[in-house]
Amino acid sequence: MEFGTIIQAIGEIIDIVGVLAIVIGVIYATIDAAFRGLRRRYPIYERFRRVLGRAILLGLELLVAADIIKTVAVTPTLDSVVVLAIIVLIRTFLSWSLELEVSGRWPWQKRAAPMVDVEAPVE
Repeated sequence: MEFGTIIQAIGEIIDIVGVLAIVIGVIYATIDAAFRGLRRRYPIYERFRRVLGRAILLGLELLVAADIIKTVAVTPTLDSVVVLAIIVLIRTFLSWSLELEVSGRWPWQKRAAPMVDVEAPVE
């Protein structure tokens, strides 16, 4: 097997893992929200957004890694590097926006105190 073919295959595998991370995250967040709703454990919506956002962030990071591997290692032309730079900029902006939505802070800011889930009072 040729080196370029192997690297291309690795990039495709990482692409698939990135998409799977997002899909599994959506399914998990939905099931978690449903169970929390049935058990009356709050917050439901805030936790759903946080779990979903983290899954999307993970998927985006993997997709960026796959793009870098496929572009730089396989076809390092000026055009492909420019396209990669644009893709990375867009995905970085999306990642920062999601991080702000999920955690309420920019990635370079210090972490706040961890959020605690509160259970509904037992009637």
